[in-house]
Amino acid sequence: MDMRRRLTYLAVVLLTISIVFAVIVPRMRGSEASRPDPAASGPWFDIAFTTPAETDQPGTHHGGIDTRLVSLVDGAQRTVDIAAYDFDLMNVAEAMARAAGRGVRVRMVTDSDTVANVKDEHVQAALKTVRSAKVTIVEDNRRAIMHHKFAVVDEAIVLTGSWNFTDGDTYRLNNNAVIFRNAQLAENFTHEFEEMFMKKHFGPTKSKVVPNPQITIGTSTIETYFAPENDPSQPLTRRINASTSRIDFLAFSFTHDGLGAALISRKRAGIPVRGVFEKTGSETRFSEYARLKDAGAEIYQDGNRYVMHHKVFVIDGTTTAFGSFNFSDNASTDNDENLIIVDDPVFAKAFTAEVERVVAVARKASGR
Repeated sequence: MDMRRRLTYLAVVLLTISIVFAVIVPRMRGSEASRPDPAASGPWFDIAFTTPAETDQPGTHHGGIDTRLVSLVDGAQRTVDIAAYDFDLMNVAEAMARAAGRGVRVRMVTDSDTVANVKDEHVQAALKTVRSAKVTIVEDNRRAIMHHKFAVVDEAIVLTGSWNFTDGDTYRLNNNAVIFRNAQLAENFTHEFEEMFMKKHFGPTKSKVVPNPQITIGTSTIETYFAPENDPSQPLTRRINASTSRIDFLAFSFTHDGLGAALISRKRAGIPVRGVFEKTGSETRFSEYARLKDAGAEIYQDGNRYVMHHKVFVIDGTTTAFGSFNFSDNASTDNDENLIIVDDPVFAKAFTAEVERVVAVARKASGR
């Protein structure tokens, strides 16, 4: 009997320990326990992509790239600035409230249409959580949109990309989010944020100043462009025109004739051009889809049953251009947007792998 009691006691102890590590510890560690591994990382960046399932199941909506933003906000010591076009993630809202509760200065800028979206209970619940924590939210109050999707933490870390801070963008749409650990880049985004939050300047009224337009980290460079004051289409067109080996792109919206013409010119010069368009809107007369396809470029409509939301160019396998910036005239001249151009082969390799994945899904959907 003594031996049986000892074995029973030992089994109970082991079961208790397993529960602690499986349940209690992850809860104590918060989002860090479920934070997904980045697709690629380096000393100054982490790159993450969403992984939409072919068949969406809302019960699986956890552990995505949203946990990376929650982790950043939970780790903030002094400041959190968030500029979000769309916003309904309660875990992010709660992280912002926790940060404000421990004395971190938390501020937010969003689009007026988001605030006015009273029909979406998830949006309103998330905004209510933020406001209840005494966080000030500034709206753009204009017709064009505040289309940014970025966060700056402790004036040292930036998260940005195509990803809106919503459940749909996280678990249904193809998106990217990059975390940069660089104070100079953080200064650029803080300057943009201050224009909107403090000065209430949006669109063409913002200053054209970018504190650190080109940043060098070892052999890599980062260029920062904000729309409309710096018109990201111009440096992107220059990069396309200078391409020497190949161009890949993923486009949620591509209606910019100048960028389309640059791609056609490179294709005619013998440079391979490959791209995936979000299917919705791709066959309208405004889209560059038909023009590029007619020019002989390798062009696809995406296969995601929801939305392919990337806005990405990878040029010559070494240069990556990405951000909130859609390839359209409105994004160039009216909206508040950002475009980051990174010259780094490791960085570009990660985005090229994402292009390959999106192309594979598109080819499967089209039967090609």
